[in-house]
Amino acid sequence: MKPQASNQKKSSISFYIISFCFVFFVVILYGEDFSCILKQSTLNLQEPEEEKPEQLLPLHVEQEKDLVLPFAVERGEKECNLFSGSWVYDEETRPQYQEEECPYIQPQLTCQAHGRPDKGYLHWRWQPHECDLPSFNATFMLEKLRGKRMMFIGDSLNRGQYVSLVCLLHRSIPENAKSMTTNGSLTIFTAKNYNATIEFYWAPFLVESNSDDAIVHRVQDRIVRVGSINKHARHWKGIDIMVFNTYLWWMTGQKMKILRGPFDSETKNITLMVTEDAYRLAVRRMMRWVEHNMDPKVTRVFFASMSPCHERSENWGGEVGGNCYGETKPIEDPNYWGVCSRKSIMSLVGNLFTGTKIPVTVLNITQLSDYRKDAHTSIYKKQWNKLTPEQLANPKSYSDCVHWCLPGLQDTWNELLYAKLFFP
Repeated sequence: MKPQASNQKKSSISFYIISFCFVFFVVILYGEDFSCILKQSTLNLQEPEEEKPEQLLPLHVEQEKDLVLPFAVERGEKECNLFSGSWVYDEETRPQYQEEECPYIQPQLTCQAHGRPDKGYLHWRWQPHECDLPSFNATFMLEKLRGKRMMFIGDSLNRGQYVSLVCLLHRSIPENAKSMTTNGSLTIFTAKNYNATIEFYWAPFLVESNSDDAIVHRVQDRIVRVGSINKHARHWKGIDIMVFNTYLWWMTGQKMKILRGPFDSETKNITLMVTEDAYRLAVRRMMRWVEHNMDPKVTRVFFASMSPCHERSENWGGEVGGNCYGETKPIEDPNYWGVCSRKSIMSLVGNLFTGTKIPVTVLNITQLSDYRKDAHTSIYKKQWNKLTPEQLANPKSYSDCVHWCLPGLQDTWNELLYAKLFFP
């Protein structure tokens, strides 16, 4: 019995040795796979908190090549940069509507009604260098929007573009088949015969802030929760076309105040952050929501780049101490770049929208708008505060060189949107 027991023991030892060698060989051969599996199991133990910006993942994900874009009706054979061109004076086709014909323009933008003496700003048409913009067809667009929701999200400049689009479309809709309603931050224009809505949602930072009230939002001490978006985003679910922007409200000249925790907390944990860093986190939070809630096969997303201002006329060769007040013609220098346009934000935007799961079309309206020092509302708008005698004596002191008259420049923004939406 002893020799047999000895043989069994040797066999058992040999089996363990062979098994160990086999396992060791497999681990060496597939070491990377085991490492990934172990890392993945470790990561799965930590549930990411949706509202914390520091836990957001990179957005650089390879897009599908040859992705067919929703709403597109044809692809041009020749690629053309629609945003590179010049302004051409055109009295035949511009403006595309009259100020008094569109009842939806806010009094802050009705320049003719508020006494603007010149009308030249109404007649400039954007002409790309290597192609032509497709003619805007209101009936065609309404038909493509049948049964759809289109929403503009952002600040007052995005609201101006929204109103411009409504003005371009509304004449093609019978009077009893359209309506506009406002409830808090949300404004909805309804084309009843088409079962379509074009909407605007006020969210100047996109994420939650202390400037979110649609009426009382002129807050000097701006505070932002860069990781919190659900307060706003619950109103965006189900939209088919999104056009969003955010820029002007970030330009405080100081570091941004970032709130960690809710606004209604008794003690507020506020930290200071460089504007570009806070902006990056907010836009990334927005894109994370887009990736989780929009389908690239049926929806489209657009981002409007920064809208420039014209606060110092010496920047374009004008008199020292002047601004957009009294300007009646565009800037002719094709290389002009205004000081209001922060290049660090522009370059940041380009990186944020590269390689996202949901393709984002950037409407690069900055450079072409930079030429239009003549198109601002200036002093020709409703003044919310009573002007002092000193201000009345110096119109430049209260001239608005940020917002734009309607009709005007923002109609061109929508022509570009129309082209990119249907004829990319």
